[in-house]
Amino acid sequence: MKTIIVVGGSKGIGKALVEKLLVNCNVINISRSIPDISHNNFTHHNCDITQQELPDIDIADGLVYCPGSINLKPISRLSIDDFKNDFEINVLGAIKVIQKYLSILKKGNNPSIVLFSSVATKLGMPFHASIAVAKSGVEGLVKSLGAELAPTFRINAIAPTVTNTDLASKLLRNQKMIENITERHPLKKFLAPGEVADMAEFLLFEKSSSISGQIFEMDCGIVSFKI
Repeated sequence: MKTIIVVGGSKGIGKALVEKLLVNCNVINISRSIPDISHNNFTHHNCDITQQELPDIDIADGLVYCPGSINLKPISRLSIDDFKNDFEINVLGAIKVIQKYLSILKKGNNPSIVLFSSVATKLGMPFHASIAVAKSGVEGLVKSLGAELAPTFRINAIAPTVTNTDLASKLLRNQKMIENITERHPLKKFLAPGEVADMAEFLLFEKSSSISGQIFEMDCGIVSFKI
């Protein structure tokens, strides 16, 4: 049975992924809040990854880094600290976790790392400057580490469009906004956390053994199509 480290598995996509993995894996979750999950295969560590030391872990075959941010402001209202904070959560946090657990992952069974980007790196949207900069850093990290760690590791990222999580609640806070976002996507839908978790689960295991250094746009058509 594989052991997977999930950072940020208490909510949203991370929690959906933890619930899927627990069927066949041991899951070690690291997050600031305790998820509402009880299972014999589940271990939780309370930790603010940007402020505290990460827990020591003895064994792992995979790593998923879920923390992210949605900081939507016009450039005139974005401070340098906004950019720094988004970069720290999305990029430096991922680097910190990878560096911490790299040695144990090297001993794992076909180890795989999954990070998260955003459609905002490909689709120019107003008010997304800070998050687009941070997630572009994530994509650069995936490409660089994919080359550096091959053939021992695989590393990929998922770039979702709007997903129905607490993080995106401000974008989906009333029926009119939900209708507008649905209409903007050529597939006339946005994402559920479980859909994104399915992709992350796929990228962790042997069915994706030939895939590394890739960014998977789960975009409901918004980046790919002009209709």
